[in-house]
Amino acid sequence: MFLTLLLVTFAVSLGTAALLAGLFRDPVDKILARIIADDISSAWRRYITFAIYVTGVSGGVRIWDLEQYITPRVAPSARMLEGVEKVADVVALTTDRWVLEVYRTLIGTLQSVAWMLLVFFVFSLVAYVIVRVSERRSAN
Repeated sequence: MFLTLLLVTFAVSLGTAALLAGLFRDPVDKILARIIADDISSAWRRYITFAIYVTGVSGGVRIWDLEQYITPRVAPSARMLEGVEKVADVVALTTDRWVLEVYRTLIGTLQSVAWMLLVFFVFSLVAYVIVRVSERRSAN
């Protein structure tokens, strides 16, 4: 059951990242073509697309949070009972937990890609201003 959850969260995050990469392909192309006028802009676009996939999947599939479904934890209320640690049960994967994990995956993917694109667009804006200033200086 855990492996199925892992595969589902991976598929959801990969699909969401693919959708976002497709949605932002044209804006990224236009920005890079304006800032970097050479053929190297296509290589940068590929890198940005790769970064969208990597940040999306890493933000969506949170392995450390999914460990709760396979690792028993020590019960916090009964740390030591007569010299023996009391181990709590592993959290059960119910339908409600599945829905919650898929939702967390979707939101985590969107959030990670949004931050990555925000950083890209901020640096692009700075580069655009630098390009505009240099164009004005060369025109004068």
